[in-house]
Amino acid sequence: MLLPVLARTALQPVERPALATPFGPLTFETAVGDTVLPPLPDELFELPGGGTVVARWSRPAARVELLLTAYDPDLDPEAWGPLTGCQAAVWRIDALVALTRVRFEASLPARLAEGADAYWDGGQALAAITVEDERTRLTVGGHDEEAICWAGDAHERPRRWAALLDEVCARSFNGWGVDFGDHRGMAWTLPPLGAGEHCELPVVAAWGSADDGTENTWCAVIPSPTVLLRQVADRARLRR
Repeated sequence: MLLPVLARTALQPVERPALATPFGPLTFETAVGDTVLPPLPDELFELPGGGTVVARWSRPAARVELLLTAYDPDLDPEAWGPLTGCQAAVWRIDALVALTRVRFEASLPARLAEGADAYWDGGQALAAITVEDERTRLTVGGHDEEAICWAGDAHERPRRWAALLDEVCARSFNGWGVDFGDHRGMAWTLPPLGAGEHCELPVVAAWGSADDGTENTWCAVIPSPTVLLRQVADRARLRR
């Protein structure tokens, strides 16, 4: 469960959870085995401090949560240009039975505005795509296969996934990984999860001026779920 120590207010789910970006909503989809969870969650909660919601889907095989929030990447102004906006999501699945296939997807609209170009923009331990036109640059980032293996040390994934790092280095992993499709988003297919195990994944969307040469949007989308959740918790405590 995401941030179980924080109080929450139940809301009525009326629309698909999404992050607003200059190139349209960033929407999310989860598939557990052959079952795609519906766009509308079973439950929706608002966390203290405002601006943060948690959507929840409950099924016999798994519980899935999606936290959406504003995010401040705290970029050094002497090194990076200012961002126009930054939003983040933390996705979590708790396996109630053994799961051989789980897929999580974050995607922008299939048809982008005229003049917008989308491309792969990843780096070491970072899966990312960037969309830009003559005025705006948007980067959407999350963990790549290497980061998924190492994140077990932060209690974000099963620790045993660290043994898969050799597969990543040899580019020999099969049946799991990150798919960039047509660069309108990304899809993560997880290694198998055992009953009682969980996985958390971050997704960050940051945008700014296309004229900025500091790659500020790229730097902003690197954080882990732990960093994102800590900022949400700190903000909630400050606004009590």
